[in-house]
Amino acid sequence: MAQFGGQGQSGQPILILPEGTNRFLGRDAQRMNILAGKVLAETVRTTLGPKGMDKMLVDALGDIVITNDGVTILKEMDIEHPAAKMLVEVAKTQEDEVGDGTTTAVIIAGELLKKAEGLLDQDIHPTIVAMGYRQAAEKAQEILNVISIDADDRDTLLKVAMTAMTGKGTEKAREPLAELVVSAVKQVEENGEIEKDHIKIEKKDGAIIDDSALVQGVIIDKERVHPGMPKKVEDARIALLNSAIEVKETEVDAEIRITDPAQMQAFIEQEERMIKGMVDKIEDAGANVMFCQKGIDDLAQHYLAKAGIMAVRRVKKSDMEKLSRATGAKVVTNIEDLSYDDLGEAGMVKEKKISGDEMIFVEDCKDPKAVTLLIRGSTEHVVDEIERAVEDAIGVVSATVEDGKVVAGGGAAEISIAKGLKEYADTISGREQLAVAAFAEALEVVPKTLAENAGLDSIDSLVDLRAAHEKSLYMGLDVFKGEVRDMYRAGVIEPRRVKKQAIQSAAEAAEMILRIDDVIASTGAGKPDMEGMEGMGGMGGMPPMM
Repeated sequence: MAQFGGQGQSGQPILILPEGTNRFLGRDAQRMNILAGKVLAETVRTTLGPKGMDKMLVDALGDIVITNDGVTILKEMDIEHPAAKMLVEVAKTQEDEVGDGTTTAVIIAGELLKKAEGLLDQDIHPTIVAMGYRQAAEKAQEILNVISIDADDRDTLLKVAMTAMTGKGTEKAREPLAELVVSAVKQVEENGEIEKDHIKIEKKDGAIIDDSALVQGVIIDKERVHPGMPKKVEDARIALLNSAIEVKETEVDAEIRITDPAQMQAFIEQEERMIKGMVDKIEDAGANVMFCQKGIDDLAQHYLAKAGIMAVRRVKKSDMEKLSRATGAKVVTNIEDLSYDDLGEAGMVKEKKISGDEMIFVEDCKDPKAVTLLIRGSTEHVVDEIERAVEDAIGVVSATVEDGKVVAGGGAAEISIAKGLKEYADTISGREQLAVAAFAEALEVVPKTLAENAGLDSIDSLVDLRAAHEKSLYMGLDVFKGEVRDMYRAGVIEPRRVKKQAIQSAAEAAEMILRIDDVIASTGAGKPDMEGMEGMGGMGGMPPMM
């Protein structure tokens, strides 16, 4: 494998790569990479749709994750194969850009590779297949624009949120959760744009899902620094400070010589006066609640409690920014600069015990541009899965508000695009036609998988869907009733951006993998052994890759 080069004049082999390097050329490299993509797609395929199953992932420390969220599964799996890692990137990009559709993106990419393998077996050059896929992906986006519907009213947003959460452990409470998500997204919207980071998610187990709530403000997972401070402050005037309330040490090494006890007493009193002066400054500014990003000296805590000011220390920078957006307070670096104009307002700030932990609730803010969703569930694993479902819902609702375009779910969009691509393929001359037709067939894997996961006959379902699409673009598979119906009327709606991103990233990843004809892999420490090809590490029981 390592003899990469040729014979010297004396007949000696010339070694360019180090001993132990594995190299796969041409068809072997393609077959190996396609196989890796197919295995990865098969792994997450059973999780697609409302009737998808969950995966239990156990790491080296014994920590358990139970989920059917595609990107979470792929992140938790210890994947080593380089081509499989490229598909993990597809899922991560999908998650970052839209927040949902990760499983869809991966199974489309896996199916594109599977169809490409058939074309390669017919001696069609990989570059031709890649070009055909690129043409098909561009055409797919055009068709997607035609079949999408304008909508961003509240009713549509609720349906979009419920569609994203269906089948993710939130079945019983998806309507109230969807209401919370839509309200949160609408609250933080600014000029038609949504920054998802401005919606904070706090999760606590020990209650039912219905107890989840939207706080018009910020929840800080901290407690008061001193028991003498008020537990509840109404009409709060909030100061945000990102410097410590303590006597600063000198930046240079300094030595103070004290020769008699009176000097020692004077030194201590001076420190006390400095700290008292800092607290007086906060009180004079008119603050009755203070959040500090750094530490608060014990003596300062005493003075703050005496002044009736509720104080919280070591608040995360991200939480300080959210507090600023929610209350209108300015984050002040120098305590000397603090004034009444820098303070924010909240109707109520109180310390509340949730599931055994004290938390600070900053509530009833006036038109806050940062809000908090408090997610409740019976156990830790349930809460984690609800959080993932809510994050997906926030992503899709945000995308719908920003784009104002939706498509019918239940495989309806994929069938429409596949139908359009098959017609488009007939207009192309050359071998790319076969690649475009293969791309169309690959998209049908989505409704096919939805049917399989619901225990329906995938071939019958696909035939019924194709026939129904001759009459309406919105016909999809209702997996609960086991029949084809108008998904738009059924309220199964997805943002156009989910489909757009999934098709685009799946096509690009498949193209990139197909263009690889040479894999040169070092087997040094920590590198995957490509020869053994058991490079999907971490998933016990998974078959070897070759």
